[in-house]
Amino acid sequence: MTSPAPLEIERTESADEVFAVPEPDVPWVTIVHNDPVNLMSYVTYVFQSYFGYTKDKATKLMLDVHHKGRAVVSSGSREEMERDVQAMHGYGLWATLQQDRK
Repeated sequence: MTSPAPLEIERTESADEVFAVPEPDVPWVTIVHNDPVNLMSYVTYVFQSYFGYTKDKATKLMLDVHHKGRAVVSSGSREEMERDVQAMHGYGLWATLQQDRK
């Protein structure tokens, strides 16, 4: 009597693996910090001219910087935020970047 040939079991992906959605990349943010040097009107001007924000939005962000000590002024990829931080430094503002914590 001969035995049947061994079956090869092919591994298939489980339903969880098939329908798993990869986590999106966590965005990075540019943060402008308060400093004792720049005038509030200048900070508002920078936000309007560089980011293209309306006067109202730029003023709100400037007031956050002034009263809270910092404000998130932009978000996106790490490379974009590095560019924004460099631009803020070019305007004489103190800025940093970090991954968004959302």
